[in-house]
Amino acid sequence: MSDETKNTHKDDEFFSMADSYIALANKQSKDVIQGKVSATFLYAAARFNTFLVASNAESKEQFKADKDHSIDYFVTEYKKMLEEHFTDYSSNYDTYIGTNDKTIN
Repeated sequence: MSDETKNTHKDDEFFSMADSYIALANKQSKDVIQGKVSATFLYAAARFNTFLVASNAESKEQFKADKDHSIDYFVTEYKKMLEEHFTDYSSNYDTYIGTNDKTIN
C-alpha cells in the first residue's frame, strides 16, 4: 500500500466526496431498505479497497503477501471511523434522529 493511501488527509475534498456517497445512500434509501444500502456500501468499499491493494502491488505474489496487513489496516481504519461517528451520534442524537427524516447526516 502506498504512503499516499496510508496517509489519507481529511480535507474539504475528502468530506465533499464522502458527502456525495452519503447523498447517494439517502437517495437509494427512499426505494430500498437502509440495511441493503448499508450492505452495498460495505461491499463496494471492500471491492474497491481490494482493487486498490491489487493495483498497487508489484506482482500477484506481493498482493497475496500483503493480504493480512491490508485487511488489518482497513479494519482498523473502519473501526476508528465507526467509533468517531458513534461518539458524534451519541452527542447529537436528538438533532440527527429527533425527526421522522431518517437521512444520514
